[in-house]
Amino acid sequence: MRLRTALCSAVSALSAMALLSACGGSSTSASSSGAPLVGVDYPRSDTDFWNSYIKYTPQYAKELRLDLKTTNSQNEVAKLTANAQTFISQGVKGLAMAPQDTAAIAPTLAQLEAKKIPVVTVDTRPDTGRVFMVVRADNRAYGEKACHYLGTKLGGRGKVVMLQGDLSSINGRDRTEAFNDCMQKKYPDIKVLGEATNWDGAVAAQKLQTDLTAHPDIKGIYMQSSFALSGTLQALKQKGLLVDPKDKKHVFVVSNDGIPEELRSITEGKVDATVSQPADLYSKYALYYLRAAIDGKTFKPGKTDHDSTIIQVRDGLLEDQLSAPLVTADGGTYGGVPSVKSDDKSLWGNNLG
Repeated sequence: MRLRTALCSAVSALSAMALLSACGGSSTSASSSGAPLVGVDYPRSDTDFWNSYIKYTPQYAKELRLDLKTTNSQNEVAKLTANAQTFISQGVKGLAMAPQDTAAIAPTLAQLEAKKIPVVTVDTRPDTGRVFMVVRADNRAYGEKACHYLGTKLGGRGKVVMLQGDLSSINGRDRTEAFNDCMQKKYPDIKVLGEATNWDGAVAAQKLQTDLTAHPDIKGIYMQSSFALSGTLQALKQKGLLVDPKDKKHVFVVSNDGIPEELRSITEGKVDATVSQPADLYSKYALYYLRAAIDGKTFKPGKTDHDSTIIQVRDGLLEDQLSAPLVTADGGTYGGVPSVKSDDKSLWGNNLG
């Protein structure tokens, strides 16, 4: 449901942004600078995607007139829990986080809820517990888009390797289940070799090398994140398979993230497609929803005015599913899925300084 902005009591920075659903206002608790203090925990800083998210966060905090405290949990839930305690002691009025273990974060969420500190989770959705809003893209659609691209390119036959993320994460489960379901229903003659990688590039590279040796007829690879990009390209090169897409030896590669290196690799013919996960919008709307929570806004399921849809995942849990387009070299349609050309300037990966 679109937000009735005329009825919202918002600060001037928010007036520049279109709001989403019906809302009400309340006073804001502010720091000494006059801006609410919020915390953002970065989940990791060892990938181009998350480093981009980190880069965007201070920019949007400034636009929304938020004072910002940050930590980095380095992909460890114990560190995230400790960082949350630090934020509580600092008096934050809201907290954005991206828990990679979506089950183990529940006790921390319960503590924050008890202290009336609103939480926005980014990229991942907690298995249990309540947060003010989840900001992510439809991760099942990631797996489906990769499936339709590879299924089309392979003509519905052959073998593909799926380099899975961590299945303790809702993202890894969503992408894996959707890819497998789509392949079974739409392309049953394609055999999927699933490899668990725990979002670890070295593990992904080692398992891919083993698969390429054991199955020289592999014709497709689905990487669930760009963490596996470098190792995948190196493994293909070592096998003499990093060749032009028109070469019959070419192995079609689909990734997820939309980082600049992926977009360049598509243009160069090394990678064939990706799904552009919006690092810029993750940062923007994580902070937007924190500001809205502090200001007493509420939201309902429905279409938004920033090309996304708010869904109700379960009672008390809403998720804003941001747009994440399939990206290809030609901008074609694959299995009914439209794509955006890799040099399109609307992609955040083409707009980093």
